[in-house]
Amino acid sequence: MKISVLGAGAWGTALAMQASARHDVHLWARDAAQSAAMQAQRRNARYLPEAALPDALQVGSDLAAALRHAEQGLLVIATPMSGLGDMLDAVPERASLFWLCKGFQAETGRLGHEVARALRPHASVGVLSGPSFAIEVARGQPTALVAASGDDALCKTAVEAFHGSALRVYISSDPVGVEVGGAVKNVMAIAVGIADGLGLGLNARAALITRGLAEMTRLGVALGARTETFMGLSGLGDLVLTTTGDLSRNRRVGLLLAQGQALPHILQSLGHVAEGVHSAPLVLARAQALGVDMPITASVAGVLAGSLSTREAVAQLMGRDARRE
Repeated sequence: MKISVLGAGAWGTALAMQASARHDVHLWARDAAQSAAMQAQRRNARYLPEAALPDALQVGSDLAAALRHAEQGLLVIATPMSGLGDMLDAVPERASLFWLCKGFQAETGRLGHEVARALRPHASVGVLSGPSFAIEVARGQPTALVAASGDDALCKTAVEAFHGSALRVYISSDPVGVEVGGAVKNVMAIAVGIADGLGLGLNARAALITRGLAEMTRLGVALGARTETFMGLSGLGDLVLTTTGDLSRNRRVGLLLAQGQALPHILQSLGHVAEGVHSAPLVLARAQALGVDMPITASVAGVLAGSLSTREAVAQLMGRDARRE
């Protein structure tokens, strides 16, 4: 199969590396200088310096060439959510594609499937998500993902493309639920990072993860998702990984906020996108528009906006009235 991965960040690079063991894969980098360096050094020094690129993996910065490569194959958009619209504008009208990005589009508050419906209504599209740190995928450590689409044939194409000895791909027909899980878990990771950074203990961590799952599920169901999706890889699985894993950028944001560091300094020091920072106010806005109660999300959004300190956010959550679970 011919596959083009559009976006040479850590996750796009890792997935392209895995797929290149069995398929003809082209990895597109927006930055021509980065592309040239990757070809020369056979590694992604900017985003995934620890992993050597397989000899079979092609790297280039010519978008038209990348699109031609997968004309009869599969496209994978691996940009941040902020770049999804531009990529969808660039791909053929009836392309077959998945995206890896998680979150809400800043300009519109839309999830990925809503962006695709507006820009490429005739394309066969889906989301590939789940609990996965890029470096572990690049190393070939065991990982499980979910391919979600209303097009069952497209999901089977994802299995053919990526399912192997180190990477399991499950199928879902609920892209809404998978996308809500992928977006909201980043916000919850900031919350758990704050709690851990303040030394609130393991009880507090468990409570935040559990109640965070409840918030995620409420929003997802209100948007048309299925409840059971949130007990799967893209819900509970990704939530646990991102809230507790030391490789989580969003968790790191919370830890540093708890130390009193300023958000602009934190984001500059990360060097990578932490989608939860952008997603928190957008998640909250969608929830409020639907009448969905999301107190943890509201507290995180308040801390990120500077209207709450981290300790005030904790006090706000702990001061809520008792209610049924």
